[in-house]
Amino acid sequence: MLTDEDYIREAIDLARDAVSDGNTPFGSLLVVGDSVVRRAKNTTVTDDDVTAHPELKLARWAARELDADELADCTMYTSTEPCEMCATAIHYAGLDQVVYSVAGASLAAIQGKESSGISCEELIERKGGTTTVDGPVLEAEGKRVHEAFY
Repeated sequence: MLTDEDYIREAIDLARDAVSDGNTPFGSLLVVGDSVVRRAKNTTVTDDDVTAHPELKLARWAARELDADELADCTMYTSTEPCEMCATAIHYAGLDQVVYSVAGASLAAIQGKESSGISCEELIERKGGTTTVDGPVLEAEGKRVHEAFY
């Protein structure tokens, strides 16, 4: 059985792939039980779509394709803490858990920004959601992808 760290490493690899494709470094995957059911990477540049975040793509897919039992056992692993847009979609899709590598505050610091906005966990709590948010996991590994890009 794979661990959270194994899945996070795969999300980080997807972030590297996104950069190779000409996009920004973000990657995510959905796991139901012990099976990866979907992967996505950022395509905001190549799709010319500011909403083409991997977390949003996966939340949309999960809401359409997974049944209630699968959603209750679904974890999103993502290279970076989901932004407010993606966290809202995760909440409405009804995913059970999110595990991320790089905290939003860490990404903001790498990008030279003063603020990272509302955390994924806080946003879901404000919405009255039940999605569990865990992270950072293997943050030093995840940060290297962003440090090389930004």
